[in-house]
Amino acid sequence: MVQRIKSLLIWAGIILLVLFWLPLLALIRLFDRESVRYRTGKWFRKLGYVISKVNPTWNIEIEGSKNIDDRNPYIMVSNHLSNADIPVISNLPWEMKWIAKKELFGVPFVGWMMKMSGDIPVDRSSSNKRIGVFKRCKYYLDRNISVIFFPEGTRSRNGKVNRFAIGAFDLAIREQIPVLPIALDGTQDCLPKKSWVFHPNVHVRMKVLDPIPTAGMGKEDAVELVNEVQRRIASQIAEWRGVAVEDVQGISS
Repeated sequence: MVQRIKSLLIWAGIILLVLFWLPLLALIRLFDRESVRYRTGKWFRKLGYVISKVNPTWNIEIEGSKNIDDRNPYIMVSNHLSNADIPVISNLPWEMKWIAKKELFGVPFVGWMMKMSGDIPVDRSSSNKRIGVFKRCKYYLDRNISVIFFPEGTRSRNGKVNRFAIGAFDLAIREQIPVLPIALDGTQDCLPKKSWVFHPNVHVRMKVLDPIPTAGMGKEDAVELVNEVQRRIASQIAEWRGVAVEDVQGISS
């Protein structure tokens, strides 16, 4: 019962934050003259950061490189465990455009803010979805804005690092942009599936791994790059859990 009351209060806080942030972001967007909507996007990420701090049940530990210039673009890639991944990653003090399924952009309030911030929708029903997404990513990368992918495509159901799609890595090689891997663990325990009650005392870990340069790589190197990034993320999670990499790594790409 106590945890239900705490969860109700947390959800009330989240709803109030979203209601406050929408007009604030609209005002910032009005005066944001950059075509990449840098300021608007960065303020939208701050919402995720504040949401993660409103929840006292989440203990977030962040490690890794602090010397990242968010106007020196990267293809950022992270494993995907739950909806909590987004506010947790938003603790990083950088602007990055998120690639997300088209349906999310129609969600009231949050979807509207995603549109204002210039995030990139993916129409999964379209056979040529990669073309439009890559063009939009290139637009941002050319203007010194990073983009972030969940290359698994959907949340892992078993806590493992599952198959990575090759698209983000093809893009990184084509544009000669370094890949910045991000390892996450613990977010799968933040909110149980089909429940609104937050788990108490959840320890979330996030680590920004070393960037992987793609200069000089060709298309033939894409699969090796995918597997290397997947291996690095899985190795970090295995180290946290105290298990073998094989116990964390799902199907290879």
